[in-house]
Amino acid sequence: MAGFMMKTLLLCEVSQHVGQEVAVSDWLTVTQEQVNLFAQATGDHQWIHVDVTRASEGPFGGTIAHGFLTLSLLPKFFESALDFRDSGMGVNYGLNKVRFMSPVRVGSRLRARMKLLSSEAIANDGVQMSWEVTVECDGAAKPVCVAESLVRRYP
Repeated sequence: MAGFMMKTLLLCEVSQHVGQEVAVSDWLTVTQEQVNLFAQATGDHQWIHVDVTRASEGPFGGTIAHGFLTLSLLPKFFESALDFRDSGMGVNYGLNKVRFMSPVRVGSRLRARMKLLSSEAIANDGVQMSWEVTVECDGAAKPVCVAESLVRRYP
């Protein structure tokens, strides 16, 4: 897909897209403030994340985002890329597999590619979907994260 464009879907038609890349999110820049707030919220204050001076001399040449911070951006990526026109609520149901392949330097721009792996009807007129989400870093040769995300949507 070339360029960013919000994809609109209907729950009753989502299964038609199984096996396809359905959407690509807009770019999002990771800031030191985000990293610091994430460290504060989780208690993970490792110097490679929060000590700008020390990290500049470390293995990555600067501070990097927590892997779980990158993972926590998945809802934002979904929100920016997919509009389920007939859904009033979405629920994060979990993850089947997550891999962090490369560090995310603070200041990097990230986006996500969403490929629909499966879709099935569930109780209360809902749909459970399994998405392969590939998080890319602008200018990087390989993804920074690949996750299989389980999402439930309800009318």
